[in-house]
Amino acid sequence: MAEALRVEDLHVRFGTPAGPVKALNGVNFVLEEGEIYCLVGESGAGKSTLALAIMGLLPVSATVPSGRVIFDGVDLLRIGQEQLRKIRGNQVSMIFQDAQSALNPVQLVGPQLEEVILAHTNVGSRVANGMAQDMLREMGLPDPKRIMGQYPFSLSGGMCQRIMLAIALVLRPRVLIADEPTSGLDVTLQAEILERLKALCREQGSSILLITHDMGIVASMAQKVGVIYAGTVVETSKVIPLFKEPQHPYTWSLLKTLPRLDDVDRRLEPLRGVPPDMIDLPEECPFLPRCHKALSRCRVEHRPRLEEVASEHMVACYNPMLPGT
Repeated sequence: MAEALRVEDLHVRFGTPAGPVKALNGVNFVLEEGEIYCLVGESGAGKSTLALAIMGLLPVSATVPSGRVIFDGVDLLRIGQEQLRKIRGNQVSMIFQDAQSALNPVQLVGPQLEEVILAHTNVGSRVANGMAQDMLREMGLPDPKRIMGQYPFSLSGGMCQRIMLAIALVLRPRVLIADEPTSGLDVTLQAEILERLKALCREQGSSILLITHDMGIVASMAQKVGVIYAGTVVETSKVIPLFKEPQHPYTWSLLKTLPRLDDVDRRLEPLRGVPPDMIDLPEECPFLPRCHKALSRCRVEHRPRLEEVASEHMVACYNPMLPGT
């Protein structure tokens, strides 16, 4: 398969009075065309920072010391703002985590949706209005004309999420970044939105980077999974091998916290310890204080790099889990 998006050795720092926060520390992954790639990890692991870095939406306090984000042969971190604006919202779109906060509260829904169309196409306002209504109808919203004349604060969270989905999908992007797109929604609406994302891949060949902390969503949506910890991807694999035989102790620990229908008597094991201080991040493996398989090598060498342990299965660990453990 051809590559849709490649992230190489991406580092991001946030300036604070206490010192720089090392939010991303050498992130690497490849998103292929027509693929759903799920990025999973705890809160604070760097998932949303990665999404904002790809889109060029990092705050002014952030710096990118090194790394590349390659889309269509172009490094999105090195191009000018004008060229980036032509790509962002058109060929690469994003669904934000909190739809009601992401939408402009003092602007009607219609102009917010039409703005994307008018910015990236040569159609007039009448055609843009029709396209916007069609897209809202496609998202399952009744009476699109009425909704376009309302403010986001007068709509439910589920309706705002569908509007965000419509804004992201109206121009049929090649790459969609979905940051916790079902956060705070009821299970019925979650299932509907996830099914629409699957349809986007199936019908248009779009690629989706789906950011989540819900392993159930990962199991139902992903072709490939990347597990991120302390700003680094520590394991990446196809979804079934990752669930059957996780290699990194962190992935193994995450899966141990989940109930299973095929083993209802299994004791759930909480993930012990806390994530590291991202200001004072150690040079060795950041998972070391929480790891039950640490070796002397883990304590004296720099953090391990991703290495292939099986076909399309890579792990950053000096002592990975053995099959069956």
